[in-house]
Amino acid sequence: MGLVFPVILGSVREGRNGLRAARYLVRSLEARGHDAPLVDPADLGLPLLTRMYKEYPQGEAPAALERLAALFRRADGFVVVSAEYNHSIPPALSNTLDHFLEEYFWRPSAIVCYSAGRYGGVRAAMQLRAMLGELGTPSIPSLLPIPEVHKALDEDGHPLQPWLERPAGRFLDELTWYAEALREKRHGSVPY
Repeated sequence: MGLVFPVILGSVREGRNGLRAARYLVRSLEARGHDAPLVDPADLGLPLLTRMYKEYPQGEAPAALERLAALFRRADGFVVVSAEYNHSIPPALSNTLDHFLEEYFWRPSAIVCYSAGRYGGVRAAMQLRAMLGELGTPSIPSLLPIPEVHKALDEDGHPLQPWLERPAGRFLDELTWYAEALREKRHGSVPY
């Protein structure tokens, strides 16, 4: 039975390369039989965070938040695709993630980071790892950094470099393992 892994893209910049990575992850997860809807902050048009989804009276949250909350509640885990802006995560990603809390609980996350340079966005990934843990969706131990993303993936997310398939496969194997384990425990009981 397939799992549900929203792929949360972090960048809204024009000409953003993160869409390449997000499309690659969506395609890779779907090839494994999982549901992998793309969560793109450029399409959502969320307001800057003034109050969290849970702080709205029932039925009064903006429609985009309602749809996202429903998706996150049925998720088995999350794939977060982050650029590195000034050695940190993009503001659009933080804004998207911060609107929710309980919807993340007891579900693993997996960090895909990228950059146009050689480091693949790993400095942002370290900050994102702390943030995801605080939100209740701890990241799996492995990262999937994609350096020189514009050379690694085409605009539609197809690999241009053969090296990417092996680490991506292991990364998704690990995410699936954690998601299955936590789904089983979540359906039994949770600590609080």
